[in-house]
Amino acid sequence: MPSDHYDLVVIGSGPGGASLAHRLAPTGKRILMLERGEYLPRSERNWSAQDVFVDGLYQARETWTNAKGDSFNPALHYYVGGNSKVYGAALFRLRERDFGEVVHAGGISPAWPLGYDVFEPYYTEAERLFHVHGQRGEDPCEPWASSRYPHAPVSHEPSIARLDENLRGIGLHPFHLPLGILLDENNGRVTPTSPCIRCSYFDGFPCPMNGKADAQVACIDPMLAAHDNVTLLTGAYVSRLETDASGRRVRSVQVTRDGGEETFSADIVVVACGALSSALLLLRSANDAHPSGLANASGQLGRNYMRHHMSVVAAIMREPNDTVFQKTLAFSDFYFGADDWDYPLGLVQMCATSHADQIRGEARPHWLEWLPDMPFEQIARHSMDFWLQAEDLPHPDNRIYYRDGKVHLDLTETNPQALMHLRRKLAQALTEARHPHVLLDRTLYLGKNIPLSGTAHQAGTARFGTDPATSVLNLDCRAHAVDNLYLADASFFPSIGAVNPTLTIVANALRVADRIRERL
Repeated sequence: MPSDHYDLVVIGSGPGGASLAHRLAPTGKRILMLERGEYLPRSERNWSAQDVFVDGLYQARETWTNAKGDSFNPALHYYVGGNSKVYGAALFRLRERDFGEVVHAGGISPAWPLGYDVFEPYYTEAERLFHVHGQRGEDPCEPWASSRYPHAPVSHEPSIARLDENLRGIGLHPFHLPLGILLDENNGRVTPTSPCIRCSYFDGFPCPMNGKADAQVACIDPMLAAHDNVTLLTGAYVSRLETDASGRRVRSVQVTRDGGEETFSADIVVVACGALSSALLLLRSANDAHPSGLANASGQLGRNYMRHHMSVVAAIMREPNDTVFQKTLAFSDFYFGADDWDYPLGLVQMCATSHADQIRGEARPHWLEWLPDMPFEQIARHSMDFWLQAEDLPHPDNRIYYRDGKVHLDLTETNPQALMHLRRKLAQALTEARHPHVLLDRTLYLGKNIPLSGTAHQAGTARFGTDPATSVLNLDCRAHAVDNLYLADASFFPSIGAVNPTLTIVANALRVADRIRERL
């Protein structure tokens, strides 16, 4: 075991922690990454809908409690790369208006203390780091950008190309979904050396080909191969952070590994466990100087949790949909409102292709009322799948905390009208675009019987700001009350917009890394 003191300790190897460490590795400073999980296996089972979705093979074996007292298993994945091992790799920039105050049907989405212009150069670097494929100028809501996407957009297959054409025919503006993917195409065909093979196992599936630009593939593996000053310890659960007597500095990191207890220290400590787990770690680290949790003088730690209002719907079409790689299209025409609804609705994007085992695992009686004689394989073949996403609003009572030694996650819907109207507009658009369908709600994603809105796209819990009385972090994402403690995941978000949060997590982690580099 090397010396237990490092220049930098990074806790968590998901997109935030991995990007920050990757950025700082060339400094030559001694960096220790601590990941509670192991490497996710490369296995044929990664392509099994039964194993991954129905049985929740890779989902954390934990039980939490919600506000009603019900127990549930959170949709968390403890592996090198974090939840990005099973994400859909849709890598959007927040819209420029998302950084300002936005009025929703359910209330106010607060303004960020920093504007889009501060994040823009880091978005550009994040898109390069995560191999984003896309096309500028197609998305009517996209913010200004200082450069093109680093890679050409992923091509549509024939059924999706027809959908694109028909949506344009009714006045909408579909666009190529920006995807983080290691894909090489030539005239729409995968090249012989492409890591991604355009298979049907994408959303929610770990990629055994390493073709998905997750945090392990994009950051961890290249960093470890190039920099021997970085050490990664897996199976390392951080139980708490200890401070010095003043409470102003983290003095040690307490780790449980291989059945034993280990202690590490560093000049700077970065927590990047995901918004939920980062808040739990800081709450576990309460001491005399921080009786309500480390860096929780404001009382806001664990509060203002956001996760998007989301649903997956299957449009069962009359004609078969033989698309293999389906996740290539999105449209944002209703992001900030519609002709018949004055408030923001959100984003519609394609999902990966349905598989019969997924349909079988979530089938309900009302499905069979619609389709009594249709086997699951045929339902899947006739399905075109959409991911609907509307903004969730921060609320102090939406929070994660410990009570009687158990994890509690309280959640009340803040803006449900948006998702309801977005679903209605999707159905209307498909009808007007001459795509006859039956719209069915999907429930099985990231584990059996786990509501998609439960822990996916987690954000908030340690918002950043200028006032220590109302925020946990300063504008550099350093804890107001602890000089050498930073956070580098989505916990800093004051609001979440209606686009997937990962690219903003990565961009901010690169920004925070630059502030840390100035100190190292």
